[in-house]
Amino acid sequence: MIRLATWNVNSLKVRQERVEEWLAQVEPDIVCLQETKLADAAWPAMSFSALGYDSVHHGQGQWNGVAILSKVGLDDPVANFADGGEPDVDARVVAATCGGIRVTSVYVPNGRALDHEHYQYKLQWLDRLAGQLSDSGSADDPMVIAGDFNIAPYDDDVYDPGKFVDATHTSEPERQRITAFGDWGLHDLVRDHVGTGNVYSWWDYRRGDFHEGRGMRIDLVLATLPVAERVEWAIIDRNARKGKLPSDHAPVVVDLRD
Repeated sequence: MIRLATWNVNSLKVRQERVEEWLAQVEPDIVCLQETKLADAAWPAMSFSALGYDSVHHGQGQWNGVAILSKVGLDDPVANFADGGEPDVDARVVAATCGGIRVTSVYVPNGRALDHEHYQYKLQWLDRLAGQLSDSGSADDPMVIAGDFNIAPYDDDVYDPGKFVDATHTSEPERQRITAFGDWGLHDLVRDHVGTGNVYSWWDYRRGDFHEGRGMRIDLVLATLPVAERVEWAIIDRNARKGKLPSDHAPVVVDLRD
């Protein structure tokens, strides 16, 4: 079995101890991390190595930052987009082959507001990710794209759709990009195996949203059929959202049969 996870840790510097404790408890084989908020020079590769993980990190300091940890090999790592275009100014995507699966860890731009230039950047970023997906293989290859997509694909992925009218994360152009990934051949593993309704991965720190159940499912594990047909079990680990100094995101965990 291979246990694969994704987690927006919202600053590894702040949550290194929590992350290491979680790794020891859950024992994932492959982990995609987002919002590490570290420069590459500050990446604690030796600490993760002591836990049995090879790792690759693409960071830029106090913002963004993505990484992959692996106990099943880590080959052909690529930071940023590899389409021959201008590098993205933000550290939002990194890929590597782990256990025979091409794994991509993504931190999709937030978008901020529908009339903000960052929203257009988000849509263009997603289009570029789709292009890289097509360039790197086909839907017949074992591939996973996991991370914080900052998109709730369906109305039942938010606690109250009426609260998100004319807002980012649920707008039709964003959701169309997720649909396009599905049309290409990617399967939403949590939706397929956990179900819908009150299945969230992010809760605002404010207003007691976590305890009141006001969340969103924006952390996704998308995979091609050769991976999707191996899924044995999937969960969003709400326990990791509890306790002292939690991230505002919970890890998503998927078990794959050998």
